[in-house]
Amino acid sequence: MTDDPHKTAKTWVLALTSIASFMVALDALTLTTALTTIRADLQTSIDTLEWTFNAYNITFAVLLLTGAALGDRFGRRRIFAAGLGLFVAASVGCALARDIGALIAARAIQGMGAALVMPLAMALLSATFTREERARVLGLFSGITGLALIVGPVVGGAIAGGLAWQWIFWINLPIGCVVILLLLRHCPESFGPPAALDMPGLALVTGATLAIVWALVRGNHVGWASTEVATALIVGLIAAATFVGWELRTPAPMVPMRLFRNIGFSSAIGASFLFYASMYSVVFFLPQFLQTAQSYGPLDAGLRLLPWTATLFVFAPIGGRLVNRLGERLLVAGGTLLQAIGFAWIALIATPGLAFVHLLAPLILAGAGISLAMPAAQNAVLGAVALTEIGKASGIFNMSRFLGGAFGVALLVAVFATRGSIASPQAFNSGFAVAIGVSAALSFAAAIVALALPSRRALAIVPAKASA
Repeated sequence: MTDDPHKTAKTWVLALTSIASFMVALDALTLTTALTTIRADLQTSIDTLEWTFNAYNITFAVLLLTGAALGDRFGRRRIFAAGLGLFVAASVGCALARDIGALIAARAIQGMGAALVMPLAMALLSATFTREERARVLGLFSGITGLALIVGPVVGGAIAGGLAWQWIFWINLPIGCVVILLLLRHCPESFGPPAALDMPGLALVTGATLAIVWALVRGNHVGWASTEVATALIVGLIAAATFVGWELRTPAPMVPMRLFRNIGFSSAIGASFLFYASMYSVVFFLPQFLQTAQSYGPLDAGLRLLPWTATLFVFAPIGGRLVNRLGERLLVAGGTLLQAIGFAWIALIATPGLAFVHLLAPLILAGAGISLAMPAAQNAVLGAVALTEIGKASGIFNMSRFLGGAFGVALLVAVFATRGSIASPQAFNSGFAVAIGVSAALSFAAAIVALALPSRRALAIVPAKASA
């Protein structure tokens, strides 16, 4: 009987962190099939619309490591609840937005809340469950959160087509409030080792990201040789270089640069940045192609993404099982190459009148490839560092993938604008085909970078060492 309260507390922690993380992950993807509806309702352009996607990704990415540090210092449950509260409040702001500027601002705040929720969900689970229980529990948690990738576009399409796009955000209000109340009542508090907050590093990486993305967004409008774009690029590059210099000098860096001395770590991070740039940019454009060029409704578009997204549940577990047998290099390089082939295939055949059956094979191929690559890339990152630095390495990995997503969307929107527009299905298709071709090139570049990962044979001879 004495164990029952403890078991009940564990159940509450698993259930509530999973629900909150699922909601946060779902919100990043439900929007994809509603983008066309939002664009028409708020009368905005694609290059402005991209900020509803990128504002969330950028704030989420740059605040991830800071969110984990705040939880360690002030209490993981307390900061997790605060982050969820901020996310819910920002969701209300999104639902009430009457213009694109207000929606973008609210999405940026949503990303801030998400950056507190996601890393601290993992920390709460790790603090609550024993080492023996942790693998099973984290697998269950990851499966629930990963389900958002599959159902997100369908849910978003159903809401945008059957109700109104604002309900994508309104549904977070009751769910989030109930989770916060139950969390404060049933989940124990935990703390980590107090860590210094790297505020200069946070400011520099945020400034670098925003300046570079801004240059990509504005280049087609004001000219790539304009003072505005040149200034933004210079500021971004200087901020990025200063960030690296600061992280090398500060005693408590947000991103320890010494980790990048390990070729396995640095190549896995580089490949992940590129293949997530490729994947997220297609997540942004493909639903709009199905709706704008092929005249499907939001729900129909969401359902037609399932052959691509549902491969995650089939091939990601296979990739996880094969990684120790085949090694990370083969799975990451091979998987990203398959994604590149799938996207290039779509770029070659895309037309407004193309029957959906012709998209099935390339979508499944691309989905299978990235589903094999993702767990292998994460395994390469975590396997290249000491046990005490796994949390930091995981944060850097997640930061790189969301920054990659923001870069990919900004790049493809810039490419789209050179050839396409929303004036007609054919005009949209012209820009879409070129943009997806660039996405394929990003994934191919990821495959090239992944070739630098240590081979299975090398790892068997010389075990991976922590970075000195």
